[in-house]
Amino acid sequence: MSGWMSYFTGKKDTTKTTRDAIVTLRQQLTMLEKKEEYLQKKIEEEIKKAKANAISNKAVATAALRRKKAHEAELERLSGTRLTLETQVNAIESANINATTMEAMKKGADALKVVHDGLTLDKVDKTMDAIREQIDLSNEISKVISDPTVVGLENDEDELAAELAELEQEKLDEVLAGAEPVPVHAPAGSSRVEVPKQQVAVEDDEERELRELQASLAM
Repeated sequence: MSGWMSYFTGKKDTTKTTRDAIVTLRQQLTMLEKKEEYLQKKIEEEIKKAKANAISNKAVATAALRRKKAHEAELERLSGTRLTLETQVNAIESANINATTMEAMKKGADALKVVHDGLTLDKVDKTMDAIREQIDLSNEISKVISDPTVVGLENDEDELAAELAELEQEKLDEVLAGAEPVPVHAPAGSSRVEVPKQQVAVEDDEERELRELQASLAM
């Protein structure tokens, strides 16, 4: 879809261009790696051939060493090329990341503009002042509603203290009125002990009965 849009609008699809470039470069890197593997094997083969003919056939050994050096030179050139391609791939990928990051940041900035459209510092200050004013008004209303003086519930402190003292005195009088009398103790040096009258009467009856019993026995 993006390709068709770029065809009609005349604008290049940077995403597709970047992707195609990276794919092409990686394909080239794969080919170079295979070529390097091939040259490395050829170098090893020439070294073996040179060793095998170093004594018996110096001409063959010398030719093998020349081919080995040629392969090494080609391998070095391919290594440099591969390093260049890898650097280019990394640069393209990094640039693509930067581009997509900037595009995302631009969308974020546009979204912030939409959110802040028509919003200024003066409007924010006015809104905050209105909020604080309403909070203060709410606090004042709550204070008035909870004030007992508004509904006539305030009492004089002196009057309350006097009423409380009166209640305390009444309670104290009730406690004293219901208490048992305190027994009176005789002085420490006195030996006289009062005997209850009921106990004395009981003792007189017993003595009288004892005397009557003694008289009947004597008869």
